Amino acid sequence: QVQLVESGGGLVQAGGSLRLSCAASGRSISSYALGWFRQAPGKEREFVGIINWSGGGIYYPDSVKGRFTISRDNAKNTMYLQMNSLKPEDTAIYYCALRTSPHSSSRFMDYDYWGQGTQVTVSS
Repeated sequence: QVQLVESGGGLVQAGGSLRLSCAASGRSISSYALGWFRQAPGKEREFVGIINWSGGGIYYPDSVKGRFTISRDNAKNTMYLQMNSLKPEDTAIYYCALRTSPHSSSRFMDYDYWGQGTQVTVSS
């Protein structure tokens, strides 16, 4: 079993930055792909950054490309999402997820473990 705990969410003004962290316990994450997803009210869950086991295979949707950066520190069993130039449309609950495969995927159904989520609210 793997437990994932997100932190770092909060309220920020448009144009501001936040850094989300996802701490894993119960198993080393070093062999597995990880992802960040978000879900806004009334919308489907969407990926905002994915990364494979070695730190490659990084992809972003166009909506966040150039503003968000995903990274991982396998020694610390932790993943990060640096979010810059935040916009009101980035407001959502952000989830981290682990896939029991070394290869990243943008499909949320491919992930096996999820954190509880952290709220990000961007005011205009």
